[in-house]
Amino acid sequence: MRVVKLGVISIIVFSILITGISLFFPSHVRISKAIDISTNKNSLLVQIADPTNWKNWYPGADTLPLLIIEGKVKGIVTDSMQGLMVTEVNDSAVLAMNVGPGSKKGKSGWNIFPGRIPNSFTLQWYMDFHLRWYPWEKFSSLLLEKRYGPMMEQGLARLKSLLEK
Repeated sequence: MRVVKLGVISIIVFSILITGISLFFPSHVRISKAIDISTNKNSLLVQIADPTNWKNWYPGADTLPLLIIEGKVKGIVTDSMQGLMVTEVNDSAVLAMNVGPGSKKGKSGWNIFPGRIPNSFTLQWYMDFHLRWYPWEKFSSLLLEKRYGPMMEQGLARLKSLLEK
């Protein structure tokens, strides 16, 4: 009986300790990558604002179906019931949101900044993740950079080579 009681108390204390440590992790995580591209702003904006052009540079988008809402292409379908939809476009930014039942709250976006040399722009691609207080979500946030960072770098490199031809 003492061993069972010790085991139950140990599990409870360990769970509280892990939860307490995870509360020190931020609830909002942003992954950001940037690249300098020598092109005009309009051609850059056309590539990132129009989901039909994503197949040219966005990693994996060449095989994904387009998300069509009210007869217009709004994004891409990433899973069976989820997708990434463009929600806002202006002259220096494009914002996309995760949509669909069960999709994680998050957004992705691209910001365009003037480059240091004439006729070049810095394109920043970011992904924002909003996490709940659950320890497994907080600890999994440590791996988000490893999971999405290389994909973002690959996409930016493809976009650069596409626009600098």
